[in-house]
Amino acid sequence: MPPRDPPGRGILVIVSSPSGAGKTTLTRRLLDEVPAIGFSVSYTTRPMRPGERDGVDYHFVDVAAFERMVEGGEFAEHAVVHGNRYGTAKAPIEAALAAGRDLIFDVDWQGGQALSAQWPEDALKIFILPPDLDTLASRLRRRATDAPDVIERRLRQAITELAHWDEYQFLIVNDDLERAYPVLRALYFLRRFGPPFVDGRDATPALATLAGVVMESQMRDPVAHARRLVAARER
Repeated sequence: MPPRDPPGRGILVIVSSPSGAGKTTLTRRLLDEVPAIGFSVSYTTRPMRPGERDGVDYHFVDVAAFERMVEGGEFAEHAVVHGNRYGTAKAPIEAALAAGRDLIFDVDWQGGQALSAQWPEDALKIFILPPDLDTLASRLRRRATDAPDVIERRLRQAITELAHWDEYQFLIVNDDLERAYPVLRALYFLRRFGPPFVDGRDATPALATLAGVVMESQMRDPVAHARRLVAARER
């Protein structure tokens, strides 16, 4: 379904997950397919990684500059994650929403909570789940850019973050990118072009197809999957 100029206010597509569950890969793929969606570029005090670009992946600033923005009330949300500070500027969000432009956010649960609290009617909240904790750990340890102690800290934090799955409207189990991405895509297009759930008998064929993708994903019972992950974390 091709994108069209969005009527009315824009949508905040909030995608969260523990580190290593795949939210960045999934959001980048949706952006590649639908360039009309804007990507909210966060501010951070963490060092730039190889291949990253300032102003594209993040706005990289020092702690003093970040503090000035906090004191000036410029952030819609900000938090400390893995020892570094992250924040989302407020003014660009409101400008995009008012102009009818959609934005996608690749944020942790703290950012998702703060954004949806400020713009509850505009938010589409999606949480990405890993297939299991062993896979999550393996994905994090394959990251060559982080030191071993950083990876272990991220893993501990990632496992804790799983407990926030129930603050989101939709869950996607990312055990296979080619199966997870169509669900993210369908959720976005259904929100943009139709109601969250569409009765196939009354919907256009395109919307009915998208609704079928979402319904099939729910048959896998992602809620039960999330509960199993949290239970495994607590053992």
